[in-house]
Amino acid sequence: MLRHKVEITRSAEADIKDIFDYISADSKAAAIQLIDEIERQIETLETSPMRCAVIPEAHELSEKYRHLIYGNYRTIFRIDGSRVIIMRIIHGARLLDMQILEG
Repeated sequence: MLRHKVEITRSAEADIKDIFDYISADSKAAAIQLIDEIERQIETLETSPMRCAVIPEAHELSEKYRHLIYGNYRTIFRIDGSRVIIMRIIHGARLLDMQILEG
C-alpha cells in the first residue's frame, strides 16, 4: 500500500490556530477535542487520500483539489505524487477564495 507524506502549509497551520482560538473562547476542552479530531482525520490521508471527493469548486481551478470533511470543517488538499499537501482548513459555510489555492 502506497503511503503518502502529508505536508501542512503555513496557511493551514494558521487556520488550525484560528479555529482553536475561536472555539476556545467558549470552551477550551471543545477546541482541543475538535483540533485533535481534525488532526486524526488528516493522518488518515497518509494511506487513502483518493477516497475524498474532489471539491465542488474544482471546475474553476487548474488542479484537482480534494476535501476531507469533519463536522463543519473542510480540509482542502491536493495530491502531488506521493505527497498530500494540506492547503487550507476552513468552516464549511465560508466561501473558498480560489486565489489562496492557485497562488
